[in-house]
Amino acid sequence: MHVAHLSLTDFRSYASVELGLEPGITALVGPNGQGKTNLVEALGYVAAHSSHRVANDAPLVRQGASRAIVRCAVHRDERRALVELEINPGKANRARLNRSPVSRPRDVIGLLRTVLFAPEDLALVKGDPSERRRFLDDLLVARAPRFAGVRADYDRVLKQRGALLRMAAQARRGSRSARRAESDSAFAAAGAGDVLSTLEVWDAHLARAGAELLRARLDLVEALRPLVSGAYAALAPGGGAATLDYRSTLSTGGDAEVDEEPAGRGSSDTQTLSTDLGKTLEERLRERLQEVRQAELERGVTLVGPHRDDLLLGLGDLPARGYASHGESWSFALALRLAAYDLLRADGGDPVLILDDVFAELDTQRRRRLAEIVAPAEQVLITAAVDDDVPGELVGARYDVAEGSVARVR
Repeated sequence: MHVAHLSLTDFRSYASVELGLEPGITALVGPNGQGKTNLVEALGYVAAHSSHRVANDAPLVRQGASRAIVRCAVHRDERRALVELEINPGKANRARLNRSPVSRPRDVIGLLRTVLFAPEDLALVKGDPSERRRFLDDLLVARAPRFAGVRADYDRVLKQRGALLRMAAQARRGSRSARRAESDSAFAAAGAGDVLSTLEVWDAHLARAGAELLRARLDLVEALRPLVSGAYAALAPGGGAATLDYRSTLSTGGDAEVDEEPAGRGSSDTQTLSTDLGKTLEERLRERLQEVRQAELERGVTLVGPHRDDLLLGLGDLPARGYASHGESWSFALALRLAAYDLLRADGGDPVLILDDVFAELDTQRRRRLAEIVAPAEQVLITAAVDDDVPGELVGARYDVAEGSVARVR
């Protein structure tokens, strides 16, 4: 797989730009703030329908414009696809495939697969659990685009259930001040019985969608574990072993984001949740929702489900978060991306590798090792502020990026 052409209209800093690409190594070189990352961000957006830099679409549209358009010609084997995304902040985005409209933008997910390395990846190791959950879910969608629908269904149910819980919490606090209600029965007598019955319906929806997402994550972590270990050993030979574990709210009393323990130590949720005594994940989720009902009504939030789980990263006998050095954290983040690349390649076809200002963050040894690992990929796109940031092992086409223009110089 490779990208043959990228066309942008009113995307980020570009009013209009056309960029022809080819297999092999391509370096985009220019001072910071000139638009290099905007180009590769657009490719990542085509692949994942989200940006690695911002949480919403509004910053992707050039100031003064109402929409942005990204067109991407993708070659895979002997087939060619022209994917077009129209980004409309505050409204529904639109998509075209080979110039024909598709019913939903997510229907074109999977036509381009990318693995993007960026300075923001350090948050995979040092950041909040939400960063690691997103890593898993983005990879699920890249491998099987139908999970975009599963993810959307779960988010929709979570939002609806959260709104109901907030309303219930407000009503409960009001009833307590008037009646000192301390139980669901007293709460219902205070006039909120319909809220509780509606919660039961949303419990069923949450458990069904959540179980499908959780099962997929557990299987993914099992597949990633040896690949991450191998990639880390290649990047940082002689260091501690890199390990993964999945921490679920099904086994942590309602919050997997607390009491972090070293990955690889003790019982793994990827094992215990798969071998529970005949119960399905959906059944276990519904049970846990019942168990935490009182706490949810007090706090007004959903306490159980994949949205509160975490991927634990371990280095030797310690958690990577809080204990790994800066270099070790970078190596671990790179190992996660390399493992994702290996997994996607094993599914069929090399994804496009994007290295956004990564080499400047690495010491000489890690830079050389990463270059040797990625060099054989079918297509590699590199952004760098100066020529010296592009390793000598990665020789190919080069573009200068400055003042809104992109010019090929080699």
